[in-house]
Amino acid sequence: MFQVTITVRGYELDSLGHLNQAVYLQYAEHARWEILRAAGLSQEALLTSGIAPVAMETTIKYRRELRAGDEVTVSCEFRWGDGRTFGVHQEIRKTDGTLAAEVDGVGGLIDLKTRKLVADPRERWKAITPEPATLGL
Repeated sequence: MFQVTITVRGYELDSLGHLNQAVYLQYAEHARWEILRAAGLSQEALLTSGIAPVAMETTIKYRRELRAGDEVTVSCEFRWGDGRTFGVHQEIRKTDGTLAAEVDGVGGLIDLKTRKLVADPRERWKAITPEPATLGL
């Protein structure tokens, strides 16, 4: 499973001294862009191809607090099905394996000209991604 490592920074904390809830989303998005990069796909290549990923729904389940200096891994796994959308499952874990949060989302690929979701995102990802296996394709 694809993972990136991040160290919690002091300026990301809330008034209670733990990671601000919105930062979990930033960590998850960072991992999503990094898996695309690992698959050989840059933001520029996406734009050039006329499509872009879009988040349609995100759910976070907070399990354990994170504090400044904690090192975490953020995983990213695409879940493919039929239709215009796909799932993304992510886990944020401390280095000791403790699950700090789960992030589940529904995404799609938007056609930048028509501003509508493409009919088969799985096939479009395959067509433009140099290493589609990284995305579970």
